[in-house]
Amino acid sequence: MKTFELDEEKVLVVKQNGVISALGSKCTHYGAPLVNGALGDGRIRCQWHGACFKLATGDIEDFPGLDSLPCYKVTIENDSVKVRARKSELSSNKRVKPMAKRAAPASEKIVVIGGGPSGATAVETLRQEGFTGQIVLVCKENYLPYDRVKVSKQMDFEIGKAQFRTDQFYQDNGIEVLKGVAATAVDTAANTVSLSNGAELQYDKLYVATGCKPRKPNVPGADLKNVRVLKDYDDSAYAFPLLNPDVEIVVIGSSFIGMEAANFCVDKVKSVTVVGRGAVPFRSTWGERIGAAILALFESKGVKYIANNGIKKINGSGAVSSVELNDGQILKCDILFCGIGSSYFTDFLKGSGVELQPDGSIETNEFMQTNVPNVYAGGDIAYAPVWSYHNRKVAIGHYGLAQYHGRAAAVNMLGKNEPIKAVPYFWTMLFGKGFRYAGHGSYDDIIYAGDVEGLKFMAFFLKEHEVVSVTSCGMDPLVSKFAERLAEDRKLYRSDLQEDPLAWSKAA
Repeated sequence: MKTFELDEEKVLVVKQNGVISALGSKCTHYGAPLVNGALGDGRIRCQWHGACFKLATGDIEDFPGLDSLPCYKVTIENDSVKVRARKSELSSNKRVKPMAKRAAPASEKIVVIGGGPSGATAVETLRQEGFTGQIVLVCKENYLPYDRVKVSKQMDFEIGKAQFRTDQFYQDNGIEVLKGVAATAVDTAANTVSLSNGAELQYDKLYVATGCKPRKPNVPGADLKNVRVLKDYDDSAYAFPLLNPDVEIVVIGSSFIGMEAANFCVDKVKSVTVVGRGAVPFRSTWGERIGAAILALFESKGVKYIANNGIKKINGSGAVSSVELNDGQILKCDILFCGIGSSYFTDFLKGSGVELQPDGSIETNEFMQTNVPNVYAGGDIAYAPVWSYHNRKVAIGHYGLAQYHGRAAAVNMLGKNEPIKAVPYFWTMLFGKGFRYAGHGSYDDIIYAGDVEGLKFMAFFLKEHEVVSVTSCGMDPLVSKFAERLAEDRKLYRSDLQEDPLAWSKAA
């Protein structure tokens, strides 16, 4: 892979198996230079967040993001490679795949419940795959689908800039969007969805991607003002104006949401204290050593961490003023952020005929289909097969995977019968350090490469002899290379790591 200048813009040129392709040079998600990404079999995976693009067409095949890359014309003349491109595509570096027009009258109606990344991807994919019927997207929030990861990472973001598309885009493509409306019930016998505004929608096929509901502590005072979760734009829009140099922040829970919130608040407030259930953050996910290195990073930035503790009581009159911990400590607190997990937004499906797991998730097959043949589910709520995890079923709350589910559900609602081949990919940014994670599964051993304490490392999580997942910091694009390896059904084993844990990445 190499980049070349063309009309003062950059083009990515790739030679693989004797074929030369030319594409847009930057990932359409956040603009990562793809020349530094991972080259897989016929596609490129972004080194930052794992989005994948097909070499032959530039089409996006895995996520995050919605747009595909422009694909340019390549000719060979006298051993010279010539690339021809439209100036508009060179400057934009992205394109929207062509969409079918809605037919009138529409013969079939598909309803999508959930205005998150999964629902947004589903409705676009339906049109891109030729569906000409009626599409209705039901959004509980008063906004079009937007970049939800910013809620905890960047509380001061503007919703207008974070929305994936405009109202005009959905109108032009015949996609009806209902904002500020929630689904309250589904009747799978009558094929209807009841809405919070009293209306009822008929459907031929239904996709449910309603996501998670963050928890608040089950303690006295949890309903006081300024006890906040960080799930939606309104959460961050409420919290950000409250941050000032006199404010003392407490974060309950050392989850990714909790630690991202603490990261954002540092230098904007008087103090930030994280109350964690474990000795270090992320211990259950990444182990003690990585958690300790991340904790050292936070403490170097002035964050106080109180380990092996929890909240017994939230004090205040109207608004929170302090919190009492399980060990009796009392912390002054003006805003309490909660990062202690979540439940599934699926209660409205009780009695619908769609079977719910005991935890509220929805089991699907490899086509994202529930026990009701014309009802599909995806995103956080889907208890679905994971290709890289021997197709075992699990519910995973990853942003890119939610979009992947949305695309898969759409093509399968249209009868394409394409089984999902999911490779979970996750990322977080903490004080300028990018952490990537790919794969999934419980582990019983960790092998490290690089300097964990210096936050320039790669860690391999093994179950017996198989590497089930990896994480890295400061070593891009290794996690993306591993993800591509899993996508190609090539496992990594303990024996591959013995002499040089990174040898596999150099040979790939």
